[in-house]
Amino acid sequence: MNYNILRNYCLSNAIDLRFNEPMERHTSLKIGGPADIAIFPDEASLSDIIELLRQENIPYLIIGKGTNVLVKDEGIQGAVLFTERMNGIAVKTEEQDVTSKEHTNGNTDEKTVVIQSGCPLQKLLSLSVEHGLSGLEGLVGIPGSVGGAIAGNAGSFGYEIKDVLHTVRLLMADGKIISLSRNEMEFGYRMSNLPLNSFIVGAYISLKCYDRQSVVKKVRNYMREKRLTQPISKSSAGCVFKNPEGTSAGRLIDQAGCKGMREGAIEVSHLHANYFTNKRGGKATDFFRLMDFVVERVKEQFGILLEPEIKIIGRNR
Repeated sequence: MNYNILRNYCLSNAIDLRFNEPMERHTSLKIGGPADIAIFPDEASLSDIIELLRQENIPYLIIGKGTNVLVKDEGIQGAVLFTERMNGIAVKTEEQDVTSKEHTNGNTDEKTVVIQSGCPLQKLLSLSVEHGLSGLEGLVGIPGSVGGAIAGNAGSFGYEIKDVLHTVRLLMADGKIISLSRNEMEFGYRMSNLPLNSFIVGAYISLKCYDRQSVVKKVRNYMREKRLTQPISKSSAGCVFKNPEGTSAGRLIDQAGCKGMREGAIEVSHLHANYFTNKRGGKATDFFRLMDFVVERVKEQFGILLEPEIKIIGRNR
């Protein structure tokens, strides 16, 4: 692959470009071999960079904060585009809300947050708490970016991000940016129906005006419960498996006696069995072996085949 044109473009536009970048630096699991190229664009340069990658037949993928992702030890062929510099966020003023009713439904009891996809989800939550805005409280402690949260319809404690989403801005395959409403996204459990080869660049979030102290109390209560039941201080990728209909994957794994089981440095969490933690220095191969063992154990005992919730990416040997 010829990377010269891409390199020259990034140099001339002051865009951070790195070769053979270890993905363990960019995933919450702290696992992953090197990406051939790592690029850190802003929104203005994103379309041009993708077009250059296509012209040069360089495969690429886009990653937010690397949560809920398992990168193979062999690394990633081609380019990884990181969204961390696309992190703008702002609450619209009352005047802006009145003049932009397409994002508020004309409801004066709501405020609109305009946000870019690379903004951390917890930064959005902090801003909502600061302004006394309700609708995100149950998402406290969920790592990752807003773009990833929307794409995977992040949720917890009965809250889902689709419930506060008004409009999503998408970069399409032809380089155009379009807007889709929440209904057009056709959300499901931990998924959204994004158009093929599209990418979330931003969104409009509608939150209810509420008593600030009540919002703070809810967030603290949910965070307290989360600390008691999930290994949020450990290196993990969140829930490993999807919940089968009518039951919990974590409960099945626990009842199958898998808590505390370990492969290399990867361990089934003692707090929540659907979390696998990296004790330090773990490899993707260890993670895969532990996944296979847990799947087989649950299938043997309950006749249920667990399906991965985490996204597995990277080149094969």
